[in-house]
Amino acid sequence: MNSTPIKIKLYSFIKIISVVLITSAIGLELWNIYALITSSTIPSILNPVFWIERFALGSHLIEGVIAASFAPSRKKMPLQYGAYTFFVGTVGLLELFDK
Repeated sequence: MNSTPIKIKLYSFIKIISVVLITSAIGLELWNIYALITSSTIPSILNPVFWIERFALGSHLIEGVIAASFAPSRKKMPLQYGAYTFFVGTVGLLELFDK
């Protein structure tokens, strides 16, 4: 049984979900910063959501930096591949290191 078509479909699904969630996390963080600047209040029930999104943004940032540093050895553009990996996450690293 060939797992390549399943792997491609799974990677595509994860990429789409990841881009949507990371973009949403950036939007939430911008909303939080705006609320701090304007002295607005954010419902306290969202505090766990903010911690989760900050963890996700931090881990994706680390993955993006790793991808950008290894991209030249794989003949890819570092900044472009780092940004790509920031948005798609671990799948970007797996694609970069796939032989």
